[in-house]
Amino acid sequence: MKLATFTTRQDPTPRVGVVTGQDSAIVDLATALSQTGFDPRVAGSMQDVIEGGADCLAMIRTAIDKFAGELLPITEVKMLAPLPRPVQIRDCMCFEEHLVGSSKAAMRLTGQTQPSERSLKMHEIFKVRPIYYKANRMAVVGPDTEVHWPAYSKMMDYELEMGCVIGKTGRDISRENARAHIFGFMIFNDFSARDTQGMEMESGLGPSKSKDFDGANAMGPWIVTIDEFYPDSAAMIVRVNGEVRSAGNSNSMTVKFEDLIAFISTSETLHAGEVLGSGTVGGGCGLEAGKLLVDGDVIELEIEGIGVLRNRVFAAKQEDQV
Repeated sequence: MKLATFTTRQDPTPRVGVVTGQDSAIVDLATALSQTGFDPRVAGSMQDVIEGGADCLAMIRTAIDKFAGELLPITEVKMLAPLPRPVQIRDCMCFEEHLVGSSKAAMRLTGQTQPSERSLKMHEIFKVRPIYYKANRMAVVGPDTEVHWPAYSKMMDYELEMGCVIGKTGRDISRENARAHIFGFMIFNDFSARDTQGMEMESGLGPSKSKDFDGANAMGPWIVTIDEFYPDSAAMIVRVNGEVRSAGNSNSMTVKFEDLIAFISTSETLHAGEVLGSGTVGGGCGLEAGKLLVDGDVIELEIEGIGVLRNRVFAAKQEDQV
């Protein structure tokens, strides 16, 4: 199933729906559940659906099969981030091609001829353990939302990632059982203020304001449940203003989601509703492509089997820049 969070013109209250009709329509789950004899509160929010587990999903499927009511044209609703306030976001680095490519791009940008000590160290660590940082869960936006760049940055960049939504809480999860803890997948655009990031990373603590600003974490357009999609081999494409900037594939992941779940849950509870970002697919950012975003660009990220996440970015006004 493709599960979305949306609002209507008549009601600004977020609602959960099932996308259907070759992505052209959406079923309001509260309505469908009510009309088929189920309690609509089980789908009060996406978090409720996630925490409801397999029983909730089975109930939803039954309701959708029986529902004979009106479908809402997807063009007439406002799509929000599928999980507007994730329990937590951990953005990981799963693609070695991106690690190598972004390091080389940073060298070109700064005029360096040799990799920095920090870059070399990251490559060493990547070989032996997953790398991740915790992102700002309060800075999440959905598809077709305008993203206004922070006043302290002039270098606007996108990053094409997958977001893995945890569906079952667990601790010390084995790699073999990891898939049983996944709810589904969505597209994740980890917007990055590159000029700020370069300065911050020298501290050794990782990114902060280069990733933490309103609208920095775009997610959507919906969550595809794991029974219908797993990223063994999915095309991952970036388009800016309709022009293809890069094309990669999820099969190039060096670290798999099973590895992430097993590692992160070691002596730590991983909760339903958390999001694990895959990190950027190789070539999937402007830094690697040698072409950053400019004011007014429309950025489209597409993952085969999920859909398209579209946002427009606007540079900070000159009088606001610091």
